[in-house]
Amino acid sequence: MSSVARGPLHLPAPMRVETEAPEEDPFVGRSCYVFNHSLRTGLDDTRCSHCRHYLTASCPHIDEFLEDVEELSPE
Repeated sequence: MSSVARGPLHLPAPMRVETEAPEEDPFVGRSCYVFNHSLRTGLDDTRCSHCRHYLTASCPHIDEFLEDVEELSPE
């Protein structure tokens, strides 16, 4: 029985799928963010909904949140 030398197996390069860049979330990474320590530490992702001031009078952006809710409300 003779052996046949074989070269390394090369797989095709993975295909790149062009996707649109995700829209930037305006409710992430704001400079006023302060983590709400009553939540699990794993939720400290700088999302406004995890901020200590979220939906309170202390929030400097409360008007934006209220406008966002009004857009979702049925007329």
